[in-house]
This record gives sequence, structure tokens and C-alpha cells, in this order.
Amino acid sequence: LYVALIHQVGGHDPEQWQSLTVSQQQNMAMVIDMYTNAANQGHSGAQHCLGRYYEAGKGVSRDFEKALQWYRKAADQGLPEAQFDLGRMYYHGRGVAQDHQKAAQWYRKAAGQGGAEAQHTLGVIYYVGQGIAQDYKKALQWSRKAAEQGHAIAQLNVGVMYHVGQGVVQDKEKAVQWFRKGADQGDADAQLNLGKMYLNGDGVAQDPKKAVQWFRKAADQGHAGAQSILRLV
Repeated sequence: LYVALIHQVGGHDPEQWQSLTVSQQQNMAMVIDMYTNAANQGHSGAQHCLGRYYEAGKGVSRDFEKALQWYRKAADQGLPEAQFDLGRMYYHGRGVAQDHQKAAQWYRKAAGQGGAEAQHTLGVIYYVGQGIAQDYKKALQWSRKAAEQGHAIAQLNVGVMYHVGQGVVQDKEKAVQWFRKGADQGDADAQLNLGKMYLNGDGVAQDPKKAVQWFRKAADQGHAGAQSILRLV
């Protein structure tokens, strides 16, 4: 009944150009010109920002291929945020044919530079074996790097791996510790799992009252599983 690893290979979706006022559009046009000039001179940050604008259609017509081109220019200069976004484009097949192997390569580059979101994502794809060989130990290694930086979903995932003993010797007390870290940050799945640990006395002293407290926190966020459990306990 424990929540499986959550695969979130997401992305930034800035405010859409169409929602801006005329004055804001004029300002955005100036911003785009400024970034374009800087990007054409090789500024990696400007290249990355242009990629974001083209991907979202903010200030320019939405164009995944141009977004990919600018992400690649910045990524080739070693900008970790751009490396992550380039991996995401390959993962989802935006502006390029979907290619999970290339996605994994770019995620690894960004993760190696310390990006928590990239580390989390790399941990997940090692766990599921998507674009790279499945490897629970490496999944735990990268997930823990992200978790230690405070990434709530990675903390949940590390807890799951300790709970079931994937990539590590099973340790339910450590599972509780990691679920608590994610739960304290408001992750509803971590709150649900922590509630289950308290309900069953699994890795922690049994405490139905604390279990209900955590179920309620998750339920208040709209978690259907927690809502269902609360109707039964």
C-alpha cells in the first residue's frame, strides 16, 4: 500500500505571452531584444532564458525547436540549468525526436554539477531503467544527493527505497526519517507514508493519533488515498 516512486520530470512554464498587457508586451519585446543580443554574443544565461521564452511562448511565438537550439548552446557551455532543460526536451520529445538515452546523458551532466532537480530526475530514471540500465544503487545515490539538498520528492523516494530495501539494506527506521523530512516540507505522499508507518508501528512506535494527524495533513491537500484511509480509521 506504500506510494511508489513518483516520476516527475517536469519543467518551468512561465506566464504566457498572451496574458500580458500591451505595456507589458512592449517591455517584453525590449527584454527579448536584450537577451537575443547577449545570447548571440555567447552569454549562456541569456541563451538559457531565450530557450525558456521560446518554449513557453513568452514574448515570442512558441517554438520548441528554437527553444532546443538555445538550450543546447547554453548547455554546451556547461550551464547546468540548460543541461537539465535540454534533457527534459529530449525526454518529452519537444522540438526533437524523443530520446530517453540522450535525456539521461544531459540529466547526468546537470546532476554532476549539483542540481537537485537533475539529481532527483536521474535517480528516478535509474530506478525505472529509462534510457539507462536499471540500477537501484545508483537510483538511491542520486536520489539521496537531491534529498540532502532538501528536495521533498527525493526525500520521499529515498524513504521508499529504505522501506522496501531497494539499492540498500532494508531499514524502516531510516525510511521513517526520510518520510518525515518530506512530510515536514508538505509533500502529501510523504505525509501519507509517515501516517502509515505510525499506524502500523513500522520503524517507529505505533501511534494511531499521530497517524491520523499525518493522514489529515495529506487529506487537506486533496490526497485521495489519505482521504480514503481517514474514512476507515
